[in-house]
Amino acid sequence: MELPFLTDAEIAGICDGVKMPSAQRRHLKRLGLHVEQKPNGRPLVARSEFERVLGAARLSDARKQPAGDVAALRARWGNRNGAQAQGR
Repeated sequence: MELPFLTDAEIAGICDGVKMPSAQRRHLKRLGLHVEQKPNGRPLVARSEFERVLGAARLSDARKQPAGDVAALRARWGNRNGAQAQGR
């Protein structure tokens, strides 16, 4: 059963290299997450908030569609480089 909040280990994985709880909170807020503070000072992030902002659906959509029109760029630069090579 998943907890309703991210565990400290999950937060440490997201904030790789950032050790201080205040710095972790700042990093998570920069990612666009709503972050609360636990009584011990560590960040508290709802799992639903994490999935809403950085969820698997968003990541899988990003993998399916490359940024920009890659085929058009390859055609343009491929033709240009090919024309230069043939003209030499």
